[in-house]
Amino acid sequence: MYLNIRRRLSFFLTKIFNFEYWPYAIFYIPMYFYGLYLAIKSGSFMYFSTANPGMKYGGVVGESKFKVLSTIPSRYLPKTKFIYRNTSYSNILKIIENEGLEYPFIIKPDVGERGKGVEMIKCEKELEAYLVNKTNDLNIQEYIDFEIELGILYYRFPGAERGQITSIVQKGFLSVTGDGNHSLQWLMANEIRTGQRREYLNEKFKNELEEILSEGEKRYLEPIGNHCRGTTFYNGHHLINEKLNWIFDEIAHKVRGFNYGRFDIKVPTYEDLYNGENIKILELNGVSSEVAHIYDPEYKLIQAYKDIIANMKIIYLVAKKNHDLGMEYESLGRFLIDLKDHFKNYSRS
Repeated sequence: MYLNIRRRLSFFLTKIFNFEYWPYAIFYIPMYFYGLYLAIKSGSFMYFSTANPGMKYGGVVGESKFKVLSTIPSRYLPKTKFIYRNTSYSNILKIIENEGLEYPFIIKPDVGERGKGVEMIKCEKELEAYLVNKTNDLNIQEYIDFEIELGILYYRFPGAERGQITSIVQKGFLSVTGDGNHSLQWLMANEIRTGQRREYLNEKFKNELEEILSEGEKRYLEPIGNHCRGTTFYNGHHLINEKLNWIFDEIAHKVRGFNYGRFDIKVPTYEDLYNGENIKILELNGVSSEVAHIYDPEYKLIQAYKDIIANMKIIYLVAKKNHDLGMEYESLGRFLIDLKDHFKNYSRS
């Protein structure tokens, strides 16, 4: 009991003093004021909406993941199929068969955020359970079993030949390591990153909870690389060089209406990455893309805020350039209605 209390206290203190675990709305409070300053400077609260002409509201909210992926050359894409919300279960099974999609695959809402509703489906039973009460459009995506997953934040000014990578995050998937003495359930309970998903994980591994993991044995708990699902984010700035900038210049030039955002990719090796080979783009996000390397456990709060501000300024400058070229800012009223509908649907799903 004493050890349990001590562990809970340790978790509590870690979440208080490490901004990595702070609620999103609280962590970003200082940025709201900077965003207001940029809005006043540009003369529009919707200044960001012109950053990416090919994305709804510049990619801040409500964009279709499938529509964005369809602008990317197929050589970089996993096999992905769009499923309308009213598609019957039997027709979904036919689509999966006709498209040659095999288990396991990834299923996700077509419009979503922060990993909500994203799951790996290993069999038809899991698919049926996932689809119960689902009311949103979905994407079914081939599971790419590459070891390296990165988030690469990139921008290019409209009309410019060259762009720049400003951030790379390396992802370490949620896992526990056995000690030869304790059960999987105990190991999960003693891992801070299982967080509020402990109940979900207990249900997911309900047939393995009492299993004793041998010393050094690693058990992966989550195949989805989102921070809110326990993935550890590491600063990957050391990976940025001119060769990688050239590779993403080439990719970005082929994406219509794109100037700023984050490529979430998988690649087998870093050699492949620098050769521009076997890169698979899982998602491309617009101005809502976080500067995700800041969540590295060793990163300092002040530096994190500096990095966010630098990238907010880039969004402002890119959007201003498009506006100067004749692109009108979106309507704030229309945006607020869509934002309300988005969070309503997001909460329901």
